[in-house]
Amino acid sequence: MALDSKVPKGPIKDKWTDYKNKIDLVNPANKRHIDVIVVGTGLAGGSAAATLAELGYNVKAFAYQDSPRRAHSIAAQGGINAAKNYQGDGDSTYRLFYDTVKGGDYRSREANVYRLAEVSANIIDQCVAQGVPFARDYGGLLDNRSFGGVLVSRTFYAKGQTGQQLLLGAYSAMNRQIARGKIEMFNRHEMLDVVIVDGKARGIIARNLITGEIERHSAHAVVVGSGGYGNVYFLSTNAMGSNATAAWKIHKKGAYFANPCYTQIHPTCIPRSGDYQSKLTLMSESLRNDGRIWVPKNLEDVIAIREGRKKPTDLSEDERDYYLERRYPAFGNLVPRDVASRAAKERCDAGYGVNQTGEAVYLDFASAIERYGKEQAKIHNISNPTADKIYELGQAIVEAKYGNLFQMYEKIVDQDPYKTPMMIYPAVHYTMGGVWVDYNLMTTIPGCYCIGEANFSDHGANRLGASALMQGLADGYFVLPYTIGDYLSGDIRTGKIPTDTKEFDDAEKEVTDRINFFVNNNGSKSVDYFHKKLGKVMWDKAGMSRNAQGLTEAMAEIKAIREEFWKDVSVPGTADEMNPELEKAGRVADFLELGELFAKDALMRAESCGGHFREESAELDGPQKGEAKRNDEDFAFVAAWEYKGEPADAVLHKEQLEFKDIELKQRSYK
Repeated sequence: MALDSKVPKGPIKDKWTDYKNKIDLVNPANKRHIDVIVVGTGLAGGSAAATLAELGYNVKAFAYQDSPRRAHSIAAQGGINAAKNYQGDGDSTYRLFYDTVKGGDYRSREANVYRLAEVSANIIDQCVAQGVPFARDYGGLLDNRSFGGVLVSRTFYAKGQTGQQLLLGAYSAMNRQIARGKIEMFNRHEMLDVVIVDGKARGIIARNLITGEIERHSAHAVVVGSGGYGNVYFLSTNAMGSNATAAWKIHKKGAYFANPCYTQIHPTCIPRSGDYQSKLTLMSESLRNDGRIWVPKNLEDVIAIREGRKKPTDLSEDERDYYLERRYPAFGNLVPRDVASRAAKERCDAGYGVNQTGEAVYLDFASAIERYGKEQAKIHNISNPTADKIYELGQAIVEAKYGNLFQMYEKIVDQDPYKTPMMIYPAVHYTMGGVWVDYNLMTTIPGCYCIGEANFSDHGANRLGASALMQGLADGYFVLPYTIGDYLSGDIRTGKIPTDTKEFDDAEKEVTDRINFFVNNNGSKSVDYFHKKLGKVMWDKAGMSRNAQGLTEAMAEIKAIREEFWKDVSVPGTADEMNPELEKAGRVADFLELGELFAKDALMRAESCGGHFREESAELDGPQKGEAKRNDEDFAFVAAWEYKGEPADAVLHKEQLEFKDIELKQRSYK
């Protein structure tokens, strides 16, 4: 199948405007005759559902949680990017575009990223109008802070609860449309298959997670906004319910999957404390604005700290290695996430990890507290303040900026981060890969769209901090509502899509047969047993450090785990009731397929990029070989592959790796 990205011609800054001026539209009177299904109600799905309903379409929205308010978008902490240049520090649409493409190791689709930068400012206006309580400065204007990989302050935030506040904004917009009858909300429902009729996506098969009932739902288009697949590693910062099922089901029905091995390893997570854990906890990247990352310079001090003979506060400045500031002076502690993660792992692998497992570095706020304290003392005209007074004033400022994050850390670790440095370590967070989409956000299945983290288009091999919320809301509020109309303009006379057809019969039978297998298998091992085994293979052999031998072994081991899973998995309970183990079984079955594809993609990419270090870079011949290398100071690539101006992306379908049939050339980036 030939892939057509449908990127408009012309200068990149004009593409989106010219495109909107020329696409077909559906007039308001006809929109009420068209149905759209939206799967997932996080920031991408929720904003899309609300906006499509506001435009007049009939929307069916599906969430596996009790409420859209429980979507994992609520967990986002640090902020959302937008090119408004409120700080007057040189930001612009182009600079946001450039930072995003460069931060993604030049592996994003540039036209999509420029559009994202263009609409970013509109997102903030939309959310302020919804009442999102963004932080404000002393004059009442919206405040900004910095995130990794950039030299400007463009991140809007609501303390450490930005995702929650933005999600409540989208949820309020959805509620208005639910009250009007334009959105039919299906909470506690999970999409288990997409239905293709005459080559087009025309509906889904869903399971009511309360009653177990299998339901058929039809529409003229299906939109998947179900998030990423980080839980393929078992341990990640994602909620335990986050899964890849919706995206994987459309892949198995013909939607291509792109870049599955591009996973973001977030540098500031609370380290694991044992094998019993089921998830990891994220500490916002915003903490790197004021926190300094370090490890002891001397191994003797590391051992003394691990054994409890020394505290980190006992070490003088000269005994500390602020390794990010030392290696990357231009960016310091605000290097991109992949650089910070790989640097932390390198220090810990060298034996400088400071906790009992040897997998932790320090994130220290002592300098910030002192700096803010002295500043506040001057503001309040306090002459010769005592050290205690400086500490008190400085802590109040840090608490105002990050208080809920510090509170969360103290509850989990039982240490006061105001008085002793936080411990952090990299963990799986976000997935840049996902379902392949064109410029319209349509997959390779006509009428099936994919938005937000579930698609692959905007972040290349690494996502800059505070860009996930930006992409989700851009897709839902400002991109999809335009592009989907161009497709739906051909359906104004189609009428309702019937569900009593062979296509729906076949899809429902496939779903039912799989469910019946799980509840009747009578195996001896739990679903979590297999999920943990998969996660260990993924982290050990397809995580931050990779090589051909390990990835080849990972593919064989995952295949063996999958075969054992289908023979020996045990799912208690029945299918006609609320059964969380049955839900998990289906999701882990999908992860076991995705995991092998993930490893295959990583094997074919003999390169280091994003958060992944390839121990050998020249094993394979062909376009996938060129290793990209960063300059420590400005992270510019000296070489990367491109397709006629667009970075190379691997597109995978039915476990085959296919590169676009276009001649490759090398290009230098400065």
